[in-house]
Amino acid sequence: MPTPPHHPIAVIGAGLGGLTLARVLRLNGIEAAVFDLDASPTARTQGGMLDMHEDSGQAALRAAGLYEQFRAIIHTGGEAMRILDKDATVRMEDDGDGGTRPEVSRGALRDLLLGSLPEGAVRWGAKATGTRTLDDGRHEVTLADGETFTADVLIGADGAWSRVRPLVSDATPVYSGISFVEVHLLDADTRHPESAAVVGGGMLFALGEEKGFLAHRDPDGSLHVYAALRTPADWATAGAVDFADTEAAKESVLEYFDGWDKRLRSLIADADGALVARPIHALPVGHRWDRTPGVTLLGDAAHLMSPFAGEGANLAMLDAAELATAIAAHPEDVEKALAEYEEALFPRAEEAATGSAVNLDICFSPDAPQSLVDLMAGYRAESA
Repeated sequence: MPTPPHHPIAVIGAGLGGLTLARVLRLNGIEAAVFDLDASPTARTQGGMLDMHEDSGQAALRAAGLYEQFRAIIHTGGEAMRILDKDATVRMEDDGDGGTRPEVSRGALRDLLLGSLPEGAVRWGAKATGTRTLDDGRHEVTLADGETFTADVLIGADGAWSRVRPLVSDATPVYSGISFVEVHLLDADTRHPESAAVVGGGMLFALGEEKGFLAHRDPDGSLHVYAALRTPADWATAGAVDFADTEAAKESVLEYFDGWDKRLRSLIADADGALVARPIHALPVGHRWDRTPGVTLLGDAAHLMSPFAGEGANLAMLDAAELATAIAAHPEDVEKALAEYEEALFPRAEEAATGSAVNLDICFSPDAPQSLVDLMAGYRAESA
């Protein structure tokens, strides 16, 4: 039997974190093998808009030498935000001018990172199905096609349901109590002008009765909308909504918004294409693990949290940049590098996860949207 391929450093996952890691390592003269389950870079859409924070996402882009290229792809005006109640009354509005967290399409950002790596840096169609540590200290990864390879250093950048995480932790994501239903309205200014007007130029929160709509305008003029509901964990699969029948699914979801303003209900009623259920999960706040030789995690694999702090992608990229920098600083002592990285990672992730959990409760509290208006007012006061 032939000897399986071996890599000094293997990264599972070619999302924003995995690509940032590979890029910063390469700038430091270190090559990493990156494996991703998608068949190709274009196998699926990459989600919506991200706001890049100065001290995390933007810092990582600077470390990757891509900050100026990033500035060229930001969505001008995307930092605008409005908060509405169920009657579509504007309770707070901010035009976003002077903001420090520019919006960028996740897909465009991923393309930027991928384009900074040489051809063939990512092996596509390589879904990890299992991992184990061998007697000699190396780590073996099994792929869906039955192939295996080994690595001296194995890094899990493979998201919520990481196949690398079990090597260091027994933790698994827990349902948050909130499910999203994702929809799109295409060419909104022309085809859906009322919906375009209610969303505005950036981000919309329309909240009330412990549920609501979260929406933003994409650079291509479409609206990306999430209807957010408090539901049982198995709601999306238990037959309460038939997501295979788009019109029936719209009717079922709209029942949750009976009595809401027609312009808000139209975000579901007029949606183009299928409705997609997105249950929101999170790892326990404060998730950490004992130092495990030759293995670590970054991004959602390490600290999956709800999106209500806007930290997920930002922290994944910062994790990656800091991990790569630590490895480059200690090329002869990778264990020291991993220990230094995790020492900074754990408290940073715990703080962000705590904020995310608190903000989720604020958005879906009985007194929302006033609770969110008050939160935003506090943020503005702090930055004044």
